[in-house]
Amino acid sequence: MRKVEAATLEEAYEKASKMLECSISELQSEVMQHPSKGIFGFLKKNAIIVATCKKPASKNRKSEAKEETLHVPTTEESVASEIIATVKEEQIVQNTFAEPEIEKDAIVDSFFEVDHHEDDIEEFEEETVVYDELALMIEDQLKELLSHSCFDIDVVEVDVRDNTALIFIDGNDAALLIGKEGYRYNALSYMLFNWLHAKYELFIKLEIAEFLTTQQEMIRNYIKPVIENVEKQGKGKTRFLDGILVQIALEQLRERFPDKYVAVKTGREGKKFVVINEFNNTKTNA
Repeated sequence: MRKVEAATLEEAYEKASKMLECSISELQSEVMQHPSKGIFGFLKKNAIIVATCKKPASKNRKSEAKEETLHVPTTEESVASEIIATVKEEQIVQNTFAEPEIEKDAIVDSFFEVDHHEDDIEEFEEETVVYDELALMIEDQLKELLSHSCFDIDVVEVDVRDNTALIFIDGNDAALLIGKEGYRYNALSYMLFNWLHAKYELFIKLEIAEFLTTQQEMIRNYIKPVIENVEKQGKGKTRFLDGILVQIALEQLRERFPDKYVAVKTGREGKKFVVINEFNNTKTNA
């Protein structure tokens, strides 16, 4: 049994067939780790397989003898051999309990599975570090941007989680940065989204003071009669909504009706609203 690592699964199978001196079709293998391109170029993973040759022992006796002569056991194989020896000794001492025999392959597979689990933990920790470094970089760049504005803003915090940049801004001029009816908030959100999505493939959630929280609560109260109407008639729609409000309504209604068609529509004058309907009837009378 051999553990083989390569950039792709195809290369790993080819490498294993050469090491075991048999064709790829005669390999018996298990994929321990699938290859991955990583995130933003980081955390790239190679393919890892554990392979044996299915050819009869009589046909491979000479090659196996040659391999045993030339092959120097790796650290992992040495540890696995020690585990096997220990288990066999315990079975001899405790044979009166008639415990089932533990196969060599099962022990080695279990040994590699532990390593794979540790790799997953290490990958998660590295991904968290990458997100934290990205958040600090975005935060510094956003502070630099706002320092050139006429607004008194002294709090800029950024956190990156699940491909989303969570941005919090506050200060003496937070209300001015929001603007009347949130027009500056909408403009800033649009600008930040185009920047972060194009450069880092991130979505955003922008909170200035408690503006977003307030708007979410307002929409939550507004759509209550809309929800009641949909529950009775199976369909409904909101009134015309501006800027961030239509997006908040869309998110809340999709969360409330996951089995229905919920989408933003545009009226004749370019104003937007949200419709709720059945999946098999995406048209609305509005």
